[in-house]
Amino acid sequence: MRYFKKIVGEKVYLSPINIDDVEKYTEWINDLEVSINLGNASDIYSLEKEKEILEKISKEGYNFAIVDLNKDELIGNCGLMDIDMRNRRAELGIFIGNKNYWSKGFGSETINLLLEYGFNILNLNNILLRVYSFNKRAISCYKKCGFKEIGRRRESYIVGNKRYDDIYMDILASEFRGKIHKLINEEG
Repeated sequence: MRYFKKIVGEKVYLSPINIDDVEKYTEWINDLEVSINLGNASDIYSLEKEKEILEKISKEGYNFAIVDLNKDELIGNCGLMDIDMRNRRAELGIFIGNKNYWSKGFGSETINLLLEYGFNILNLNNILLRVYSFNKRAISCYKKCGFKEIGRRRESYIVGNKRYDDIYMDILASEFRGKIHKLINEEG
């Protein structure tokens, strides 16, 4: 597949989404271990359905493929959604479908790259995300990146007859210091 280095980190880079990756995304989104964290474990995704989704998200908003910098291998995707430029806010979404990359720092680097883009390129002020209370690995990652819990929607996600909360977390531009901020302040 072909990728383009829009935002580059030390381990990953963010590229425009390539629709030709539809088979890989379809494989991941139908993997229960991946999809249960996204809230769509009960949905069935065919190649056609996933292709429609990829075509849509590749044309709107700020959605990116997450690519291993050393291997040029797709590992997931991320994006900023529901952007409100007047109030300078957005919602962040991320998933790493390739489980070989879980718990190795790829998610936190990806989030930091996306925050860099959101705060220092798009000039957003507030970035929100939602996570299920059972997803301890993701919650830990989000806290490491500077997100703070701002509220919960109690018992709103039911899996296996157990009830879990939606946790809402956010981060402000004033709480984030990325590479661009450091470069500008060093030069100025």
